[in-house]
Amino acid sequence: MDDGWRQLAATASVLAYGALCAATWQRARRRAQARVADAASLAAAGEPMLVLHATQTGQAEAIAWQTARWLHAQGAAVRVMSLNELDLPTLQAAPRALFVASTYGEGDAPDGASAFVERIMDARAQLSGLRYALLALGDRQYAHFCGFGRRLDAWLRDSGAVPSFERIDVDNGDDAAMARWREQWQGEEEEKGEGAFTSSEALSDDDFRPWRLVARRQLNAGSAGAPVFHLALAPSSGALPHWASGDLAQIRLASDPQRPRDYSIASIPADGELQLLVRQEQHPDGTLGAASGLLTAALAPGDAVPLRLRPHRNFRLNGNADRPLILIGNGTGLAGLRGHLRERMARGLHGNWLVFGERSARHDFLYRDELEGWLAAGALARLDMVFSRDEESRHGERRYVQHRLFQAADEVRAWVERGAALYVCGSLQGMAAGVDTALRQILGRDLLHEIAAAGRYRRDVY
Repeated sequence: MDDGWRQLAATASVLAYGALCAATWQRARRRAQARVADAASLAAAGEPMLVLHATQTGQAEAIAWQTARWLHAQGAAVRVMSLNELDLPTLQAAPRALFVASTYGEGDAPDGASAFVERIMDARAQLSGLRYALLALGDRQYAHFCGFGRRLDAWLRDSGAVPSFERIDVDNGDDAAMARWREQWQGEEEEKGEGAFTSSEALSDDDFRPWRLVARRQLNAGSAGAPVFHLALAPSSGALPHWASGDLAQIRLASDPQRPRDYSIASIPADGELQLLVRQEQHPDGTLGAASGLLTAALAPGDAVPLRLRPHRNFRLNGNADRPLILIGNGTGLAGLRGHLRERMARGLHGNWLVFGERSARHDFLYRDELEGWLAAGALARLDMVFSRDEESRHGERRYVQHRLFQAADEVRAWVERGAALYVCGSLQGMAAGVDTALRQILGRDLLHEIAAAGRYRRDVY
């Protein structure tokens, strides 16, 4: 081919490429203009689409925000809120609402919806002008799978709201169910890009890294309860990653990789290692629980375990970082509270009150030297340890942390009135329920709902 033909061919290729780029730009411009027009019309009407979440660990909230980003990318005006922030007039005025709802325990509402249930769901409402969609998050290991999501769906229908499509139930982060939700809202530009999302807060199996066991020691030798161990872990390679106090560590098991186990982190990055507090679980046949057995017995120092960090936004300090804190818990729930205390100590903040329960002072005073040292130094303003077996011997009945809160009711109210935030970590059955009942009586239901909506009442209970 001579130079003239080569030049002609090159010119034609450039012109063809330019035409293709122009056509692509025109299509993108038309889509952008359509989205701007849609957004302008929604904004002018003052009726953005509501994206509402009911969350406990932050999973539902993360999905709600991702869904909102999909909608926003397509020109929709959106407003993201927790159900506890929602009032009935706002819901009645909305033409459309998307709900992402977790279930807590055996069918309970998560903390992010507890006030909504009492203020709104427990009464009749008229929502005939509302079209909605609902993504329910749950775990089929529980008898009442997606129990709160199903209850919310029934309430919306009974109130006259019309579903845009049938409720989507997600079993422990099932990708197929999440894909059905994504198909409803995700734009073309994100279908093969970074918009892909699962219900594990954008975590994937690739986020698991080997962490080696640095140290392990039992903290309750001689206890009538199951052994409790302090563990220290570090990445097998690379630098220690960052996490916030209140976050979780997830352990992946070879026997059940689809269901990683969550553990509250008991340390902060400044400690130079990730620390956990794990109670050894034993089945009736004498075998150890898969995760606790691995961490407390099978894993030898130097051995590695697949681990990833999971943000627990609903239990972080967030806007409470400079407030006085009342930290309440029992058992291995001390892990999450200790993480917050260590963060506070690192910052020199001394407005801290710990109310904590275990079995006996002789065997179950976890981290005793550390806690008593903080109290002596004034870093802990108050330390209330409640040992149920010891209390039983003196009073003829067992006393728990909720009883200590009643005894200190005036001080609890005074701390809350001065702006204190409440953090509860430990067992859902017994402790957390008892503490919630006590706080309702001490503070009154309205005030407890008020501080919960403001993010000043947070729980990590299991």
